[in-house]
Amino acid sequence: MKLQIPLKYKQKHTSQTCFPRLILFFCRRLLHIVVSSLFTQSPNFPEYYYSKSNHMAEAGDENLYAAARDIARALGKDPSAAGDILQILSGYGASGNRGGDSRPTASRGGANINLDRSLNSLERQISGYIVEDRPIWSDPVDSRTFLDAVDELLAMAGDLRSMAGDKSVAVCISRADELIQEVMFRLQEEFGYVMDRAPESFDSDDEFSGEEDNDRSYGDQSHQVMITARPITDYKIVIEPLQSSVIGDLNAIAVRMVAGGFGKECSRVYSSRRREFLEESLSRLHLRGLSMEEVQETPWQDLEDEIDRWIKAVTMVFRVFFPSERLLCDRVFSDLPVSSVTDLSFMEVCRGTTTQLLNFADAIALGSRLPERLFKVMDLYEAMQDLIPKMETLFSNKYCSPLRHEAVAIHKRLGEAIRGIFMELENLIRRDPPKTAFPGGGIHPITRYVMNYLRAACKSRQSLEQILDQAGNETGSDTRPLSVQIRWVLELLESNLEGKKRTYRDPSLCFLFMLNNGKYILDKSTDNDLGSILGEDWIVKHAAKLRQYHSSYRRSSWNQVVGLLRTESPYPKLIESLRLFNAKFDEVCLTQSQWVVSDEQLREELRSSVAGIVCPAYMKFIERLKVSPEINGRRGEPFIAYTVEDLELRIKGLFKERA
Repeated sequence: MKLQIPLKYKQKHTSQTCFPRLILFFCRRLLHIVVSSLFTQSPNFPEYYYSKSNHMAEAGDENLYAAARDIARALGKDPSAAGDILQILSGYGASGNRGGDSRPTASRGGANINLDRSLNSLERQISGYIVEDRPIWSDPVDSRTFLDAVDELLAMAGDLRSMAGDKSVAVCISRADELIQEVMFRLQEEFGYVMDRAPESFDSDDEFSGEEDNDRSYGDQSHQVMITARPITDYKIVIEPLQSSVIGDLNAIAVRMVAGGFGKECSRVYSSRRREFLEESLSRLHLRGLSMEEVQETPWQDLEDEIDRWIKAVTMVFRVFFPSERLLCDRVFSDLPVSSVTDLSFMEVCRGTTTQLLNFADAIALGSRLPERLFKVMDLYEAMQDLIPKMETLFSNKYCSPLRHEAVAIHKRLGEAIRGIFMELENLIRRDPPKTAFPGGGIHPITRYVMNYLRAACKSRQSLEQILDQAGNETGSDTRPLSVQIRWVLELLESNLEGKKRTYRDPSLCFLFMLNNGKYILDKSTDNDLGSILGEDWIVKHAAKLRQYHSSYRRSSWNQVVGLLRTESPYPKLIESLRLFNAKFDEVCLTQSQWVVSDEQLREELRSSVAGIVCPAYMKFIERLKVSPEINGRRGEPFIAYTVEDLELRIKGLFKERA
């Protein structure tokens, strides 16, 4: 049968009302055609419904549109489904609302019949959607109609429960609950479908890049596409992985599922999808995801690189990913009577990633206390220190509180590890006994290590002071403040160096060794955080020690050489003294030219100091020798091997820069 459109609707109209009138005409004609067809094909089709359809066609646009839409859908399922058409027509009245007066009320007569009829109507309509192979949300009209039916079912179930005291209603309540459960299962599937298809509408050139994953499909079609954030450095951003229309669909489903008592199931579907997003995004930051056992077995050099990646990842997670996920949770689960579903969903989304990150930090905290680990562990501690306020804000609800408490506990364990590592430095110094003399009396490796260690550690002065002060408050007065702790370490170092200097047989080299190492200690403690922690008094006292070492070196080495140049002796003694001086001077210069003074300033100071006592004494001695009466003309000059300039040149050859 073909629809005949009157000529007046074929003409071109400029009025804005012509199109709605045309639609109304089509609906009325379609309703008459459908009813007429059913009347002729089914002997069970009463004349009453045919006349009722005429009345409905006269009623109103909304009522007519609704009837035509549902009739068309029923015919699409089964052209001979006269029973469905009867039920659809009986559900529409002149009030304009489908089933508007069919909701059960306590005051209506014949309640059981009306309840059963209304429930049958909803069951037929909803069951048609539940058994569909294709997703309901693939068609916006179907999704809206289905939600309307679900709302009516939930409202009817609420009215039925209000009459639970009536035994005759119990059967209807049971049927309604079973239907609600079937609806909730289907909504759960649809919720997952909407989340899985959401990324398809994104532009791959945006802040996200897509990767297809066909492991998960709906029906006969694969829809899974994973969207992950690119690594970025700007933490003042919010990731919006879902479009507003998708969020609206998810919210509509979530509201019905929570109303139907399936809030946890809805949360489970949501969190599983969002966890996949976070896991994939975390992998883009090149974090290996080591277990605690793997961390313990991995060489420290490899862990240092992993710690750097961990710090970047944890900062991105807590400053960008998690705040964005919280915002998305709030939007998807808005308009709910309670916030528990929102908080539970957010916790489930974040729990896996948070646990993975915290386990790595915990494994580092429980690892070895070797001193060289201090700086990377300190980096971990300070990264968590910066993020603890953010964690407390994000994880403020009761579901997330275990994550918050665990983060705080691991941060504390990192502090304990740092304190233990710092204390281990003392044991390292004690366990470094003198074995053999260090070549040339230069700066010993233990001195370089300890001073560079302390200087680097003091760059995190605030954190170290906090850790030591916190430990002191918890354990009593046994823990020393940072300044006292560092002074104690330096006392141990100086005591260790005192033991090492005894390995030298030459007393002059002993003092030069202490002078070299003491100068290095002083230089590393000047004009920096370490010096400010030690204080000016310590620096002044240490500088005085250096002057003492310098004086002892000069006295033990060059005073003996200069002592040979005695001018009060007779001429033969003068000649013998000069001969002894030349031999001793040559010997000392030859020996000390192999000694090491790395610091250029100290090297020049020592040479100048030596020249300052040797050259004047030598010049005076030569003058005394030349004016001696026993010397006739130039006979004494063959005994004068060096001029003053020669001595100065030899003295400038003392000491090497390095061994």
